[in-house]
Amino acid sequence: MRLYIIPGACSLAVNIALREAGIRFELSRLDLETGKAQDGTDFRTVNPKGYVPALQLHDGRVLTENVAVLQYVADQNPQAKLAPPLGSFERYRLTEWLSFINSELHKGFSPLYSPAATEEIRRYARNHVGKRLDYLHGVLRDTYLLGGQFTIADAYLFTVLGWGTEVGLDIARWPGLESYRAHIALRPHVVAALESEA
Repeated sequence: MRLYIIPGACSLAVNIALREAGIRFELSRLDLETGKAQDGTDFRTVNPKGYVPALQLHDGRVLTENVAVLQYVADQNPQAKLAPPLGSFERYRLTEWLSFINSELHKGFSPLYSPAATEEIRRYARNHVGKRLDYLHGVLRDTYLLGGQFTIADAYLFTVLGWGTEVGLDIARWPGLESYRAHIALRPHVVAALESEA
């Protein structure tokens, strides 16, 4: 398998999940300026959408979109318990968290990275994401989102929370989220993923 990444982007969640699942893979960095992967491949031939993550399977098929890729990775090694069993209520709870992280947090950060965004748009985006973080801070009651077990939702949330300081949204305003992220940062596979993208 080959995972196409931009260091620190949402593809970090898949990098973490692959390691947690014990799946062998290669990393290929994407250069945003040239649109080329580090091996010289035009990334649009891999993912015509032009963004990461993109996971190229052994047979050449490519899977994109974080929520889909993360679930695919989790299902490749159920013994790693990165996702509850298919059909269980807990699996739907996982999907609920993945959807929240994807639509309410991840996409909420997008305007904060856009050089075209006005200061008014940036204020709106910080306020919007802040309200979602208020909610999350109020409901996060355990070590991980689904209780005592690290899942792909935690890999994704860890990644997204890491963007706060880059865009002027200090996660320290939410001490529970800050300690949640600090705890996950100590996981050996998270450390390895971060080092691989440094």
